[in-house]
This record gives sequence, structure tokens and C-alpha cells, in this order.
Amino acid sequence: MPDESNALSHLWSLAPSGTTDWLLELCGDGLTGFMPPALPDAAWVLNAMYEHEQGTAEVSYHEYHQARLMDGSIQPHIVAGVDLEAVGIVMGGGMGRAEHPGLGWRRLRWAELARRTGDPIVPDGLLPSYRCFPSVKKEGSWPLGMNPPTEGSLDRETWNRLIGILTEYSFADPDTPCLAYYNPLLLGATNFDNLHVRAGRLGDAEILYDNPEVDFSPSNLWAEDRSWVLCTDYDLWATKVAGPPALIEALLNDTEIEAVRLPWAP
Repeated sequence: MPDESNALSHLWSLAPSGTTDWLLELCGDGLTGFMPPALPDAAWVLNAMYEHEQGTAEVSYHEYHQARLMDGSIQPHIVAGVDLEAVGIVMGGGMGRAEHPGLGWRRLRWAELARRTGDPIVPDGLLPSYRCFPSVKKEGSWPLGMNPPTEGSLDRETWNRLIGILTEYSFADPDTPCLAYYNPLLLGATNFDNLHVRAGRLGDAEILYDNPEVDFSPSNLWAEDRSWVLCTDYDLWATKVAGPPALIEALLNDTEIEAVRLPWAP
């Protein structure tokens, strides 16, 4: 970890908290991430989900979890005398960084799952989150044969591809100066006044994904000239990218990234 931390600090130095002031004026509170308006265009980059090649199991994550509790494979999680297993639902997925789960799993596009189920990719008026694809879930829990998106962070493959596209549409290519903001919730919610910001080159942005201080991709990344900005909200399954129309069209037409426009959240 010291080597990783040193490499990150060398490429992405700490920047003044005040570098986020323009985002505060533009977006309001950034507790879960500064969510920008269209600048002048915008699209939502969807976090990846996966499906096992053997198909969707009838058993849900919650049912599997309960079975393991019953046979003693795992112990109940009790906090302040409350058995969380008795009052909560194991939905599947999780929070933070994610990547391809490995052998036997394939990428499942949101559009494919929408065609299969009849659910919209994102319900009208909502944002990409755990509320999507209600017909897939059994009493709120995803089937064990699916690996749903995680909250609060892009997956590794989408992050790397997004950085590549941003590089193509930035004025100085990989040398474009950028800033990255991590919201307080990613850092243990211990400091809400001195915001955590780092400054570096866009060409070095992949290393931000493995920041040893957090388990998430940055809440915001933006070009120093403010030509584009992205926001990965702590509670969502997608990242909003706001910037010029050419950049947004590139995201929407990319074969690796899955991106959509949401008319109610431009």
C-alpha cells in the first residue's frame, strides 16, 4: 500500500478544497457528488452488470444468504442488539469498485435486460439505481445468476474506457490538467469542511481507480478548463458526464460503454 500511495501522490497531488467552489455554485451540495447540469449536453454512463453463462438461477441472493445462516456457514450480523438479517434484504451487488467477475460470466447490457423483461432501462422520472428492473427481483433481491451494478463507483473496465474517450475529446489529450474530488462519505464521513481534491493529468487518471485511501472511483473528475465534468453519485448505478455534444455523442455510440440520455435528468 505505501508504494501505491506514493505513486498516486506523485501523479495526483492534493489540491485546495476551494477548487470545488465553482461546482458548489453550479450544482449545489456535493455530499454524495456534485451533480452537474448539461454543459451544454449530457449522458449517463451505466455501470456494468453481468450474467452467469449457465443462466439465471431461481434462487435469489437473499434466499442463498438465509440458507447459509440456517446451516451455520455464516453468522448473523448484529448491531446494537438488532439482528440486521431479520430486518433487511440482501439485494445482491454492493458498493464501490467492481470489475468483471471472471470465468463463466458475461457482460449483460441494460438494454438487453430491458428487452428481455419489458422493464424500461431507467423508469421515467428516476435515476439509474436499485429501483431499476423491478421484475427481475424476487422480493427485492436479484437472482444469484446475475451480478447487478454496484453503487457509488464505476466498474474498472468502464472507467478505463471512459478515460480513453475523454482523452480523445480534451484540448491537450493525455496532458489535459484535471481535478478529482472524493466526497466525504467515501472517506469515512470524518471531514465535511476540508474537501479531498487531487490534481493531475488526464493521461494518469487510471491510477485513481486504485486509490488505496478509498474503495470507489472519484465522485467527480473534471478538466481544469471546465469543458467537461463527470459525477458518480454515492447512491447511483451510473455516472453523469456533462460536456460538449461531440463528446456525448461519442459516449452514446461507443461499443464498450453503455450510455443513455435521460430527458428528465439532462
